[in-house]
Amino acid sequence: MFNYLLQIEYDGTNFVGWQSQNNGKSIQDNIEKALKKVLKTKIKVIGAGRTDKGVHAISQCANFKFKKKIEDKKIFLNSINFFLKKDLISILDIKKKIINFHARYDAKLRTYEYLIINRQGKLSINKNRAWHIKKNIDIQLMKKGAKILEGTHDFSTFRAASCSAKSPIKKILPISIKKLDSTITIKFSSKSFLQNQVRSMVGCLKYLSTNKWSITDFKKAFKSKKRANCAPPAPACGLYLKKIKY
Repeated sequence: MFNYLLQIEYDGTNFVGWQSQNNGKSIQDNIEKALKKVLKTKIKVIGAGRTDKGVHAISQCANFKFKKKIEDKKIFLNSINFFLKKDLISILDIKKKIINFHARYDAKLRTYEYLIINRQGKLSINKNRAWHIKKNIDIQLMKKGAKILEGTHDFSTFRAASCSAKSPIKKILPISIKKLDSTITIKFSSKSFLQNQVRSMVGCLKYLSTNKWSITDFKKAFKSKKRANCAPPAPACGLYLKKIKY
C-alpha cells in the first residue's frame, strides 16, 4: 500500500465546499471521481482543510492510499487534470508519503489569505474572487485591529454555531495586511482555525476600518466571546486557502 499527497488548486464558486455533502457537488467528490477514472478503483481522499462553500484554494492538500505505486508523475497529473479541467480544479503535484501520514492531522501550519477590492467601480476580473467594498477603508485602523487578534486567545466570538472544534482557543501568528492601489490582502496563519473564524475576523476588521465600530467596540466584541456580538462574516468569495505546512 502506498500513501500519496496531492497539492490542489481550485475555484470554489460553484461548489458546496471541500467536503462531500448531500446538498450539492463538492471538491472532494470531484477529485475522488477523477481518481477512480484514472486508477480504476474507488479512492477516498482526506483534505487538510474543510473549506466552505465559495472559498477558493491556491494550495489545498489531501492524501489518499492506493495499493500500487504510481510510476509516472507526469502521466498521472495529465490524466487526472483532464477529468477535472471543466470544474476549475487542478492537481498541481503528487508526492509519496509514509504510510501513516495524514493530510489533516499532520499539518503544522495553515495560511489563509483574504482579498478585498476597495474602490467604487464594480468587479469584473475579480468577480466571485474578492470582496468589493466601496466605503473607504482606513488601513491603519485595520492593522490596529489585527494586532489585537494576534497571539493565543479564546476566539468564540468568531466561531460558527456548527463548529465541531474541541476548543475555541487558537494561536494566531502575526497578521500581514498589505495594500496595493485598491487591492487589500490580509494573511492569517495558525495551526488550525475554527469554522468561519477567518471570515468573521475579516468582517469585524471591516466594521472597524470603515468606522462603523470604534477600537473599543472591536475589543468589546472580541472579548465578549459571544457570537451574537460578531459583525457579519466577510463573503466566502474573497477567502483563499494559501498554504499548508507539514
